[in-house]
Amino acid sequence: MNIQLRFFASVREALGSSNESVMLPAHVRTVGDVRDFLRERGGMWAETLAEGRALRMAYNHQMTEPATPITEGCEVAFFPPVTGG
Repeated sequence: MNIQLRFFASVREALGSSNESVMLPAHVRTVGDVRDFLRERGGMWAETLAEGRALRMAYNHQMTEPATPITEGCEVAFFPPVTGG
């Protein structure tokens, strides 16, 4: 399955990329699986997308939870929680 990834704010800065098209293996079926798959790249990917780290995710421009199923051609985005001041 081919999907589009988007990275925003500090996530984009840490990963050095704002977007990417990625071909996923068959076992990657949810937004949470995508996060796990990307962490397997190691280095900054593992650190930035680490389990327990405050991170928001969106599926096709809608805030979502890790259990949300993904579909061919969808967009999954990662970004830090918004803070105000």
